[in-house]
Amino acid sequence: MNAREYEDGAGGRPDSLSLFDERDEADGLPEGGTEEAAAGRGRRRRRTRRVLIWTLATLLVLIGGGIGGIYWTAEHYASSVERIPGAFPSVPESAQPKPVPGAGLTFLLVGLDARSDVATTGGQAKAPAWKEGASRSDTMMLMHLSADRRSVSLVSIARDTWVPVPGHGMAKINAAYSWGGPPLMVDTVQKLTGIRIDHVAVIDWNGFKKLTDAVGGVDITIPQTIEAKGDAREWLKGTHHMSGDEALLYVRERHGLPNGDLDRTKRQQNFLRALMIQTMNAGTLGNPGRLTGLLQAVGDVVSVDDRLSNTDLYDLGWSLRGVRPDDVRFMNAPFGGFDSIGGQDVVKLDTAASATLWEAVRNDRMDEYFAQHRTTSDTLGESVR
Repeated sequence: MNAREYEDGAGGRPDSLSLFDERDEADGLPEGGTEEAAAGRGRRRRRTRRVLIWTLATLLVLIGGGIGGIYWTAEHYASSVERIPGAFPSVPESAQPKPVPGAGLTFLLVGLDARSDVATTGGQAKAPAWKEGASRSDTMMLMHLSADRRSVSLVSIARDTWVPVPGHGMAKINAAYSWGGPPLMVDTVQKLTGIRIDHVAVIDWNGFKKLTDAVGGVDITIPQTIEAKGDAREWLKGTHHMSGDEALLYVRERHGLPNGDLDRTKRQQNFLRALMIQTMNAGTLGNPGRLTGLLQAVGDVVSVDDRLSNTDLYDLGWSLRGVRPDDVRFMNAPFGGFDSIGGQDVVKLDTAASATLWEAVRNDRMDEYFAQHRTTSDTLGESVR
C-alpha cells in the first residue's frame, strides 16, 4: 500500500489547499454572474497564488540556501533511513487479513535494545536489522494513522503477551522476532489482531538518546517517588528535564513498577509523548542546529520496510503536517491478567475487549473508540509511574 492511499476511500479525498494547483475552482459561472466578474476573480486567484508561491520560495531560499538545497537535504535525510528488505510474510494473500479500503494506514513499530545490523561497506545498504536468534523485540506498537490524517493512535502490546506464533505454537510475542525477524513478527500480529499491517518500522531505543539530545532534552513528570530496587535507580516525585541517557534509563526500567512491563510500556509511551511535544516546540523547529541534529538522528534510530520510498516518506510527512500532540493517543492492548506458564511469567490479553479494539483499528474508528474508553486504565493518562 502506498502512503498516498489515504486520499482514497468512501469519504473521498480530504479537502486540501495546493499552492501549485493551476486548476480553476469552477468551470462555469455562478448564477447571476458575468464573464467580466469571473475573469476578475480568476486574475485575483492567480495573483494570490503567485504571491504565495514566491513567498514560499523566498522562505526556502533564506532557510535552506535555495530550493535545490532543500530538495537535496530532504533527499539526503530520507535516503539515510535504512530500508528492511523482505519485511512482510510470504504466506499466501488468502491467509492474510484483507485490507480495508479507505481505512488509513497501520504501522507495526518494533523496538529493540540495540540494532543488529552490520557496518556499511563501500556505501552499500546495511544488513537487515535482525539476525536469527540474536535478540527478541523489546517493544511492539501498532500505530494507526487515520484516513483523514487528523489523528494517530498507538497501541502497545507487552513483550510478554502470550500468543500463538505461526509455526511455533504458543509463546511470548517477542519470541516471534527472534525466531523469524520482521516477517514472522508481522504474521504473528496480523493473525492475533486481524489487522493488515501496511508498513514496518524498527526502532532502536539506544538511538533515542540522540533524538532526545537533539531536541534539547524532554520534560517527564513522575507523580510519586519510586524507590531504588536492585539495579533500578530511584526516581523522585516531580518534573525532570531528562537528557538522552536519563530518558533511556526511564524507558528501560521495569523493576519497582507495580505492573512491571505494563507500566514500562506506559513509560515508553509517556516518553514518546514528551519527545513529540518538544519536537513540535518552536524552539526546536525554529533552531537550525537542533533541527539538523534531529534529522540526522532519525536515520540512526529508525529502519523501515523497503515498500516505503523516499517520495512516500515525503508524502506521509506532509499529510501529517496538521497533527498536534493532542491528536495522538496512546494505550496498551486490553490487559487480561498475569499468569505463569511452563515456568514463564506471561501477560494475557482480555480477548473480548481486544476484539473491540482490533475492529476499531481495522475500520478506522479509533476516534469513536477513545471517546467510549477514555477512562479505561489501558489508556495513557497524565500521571505515569
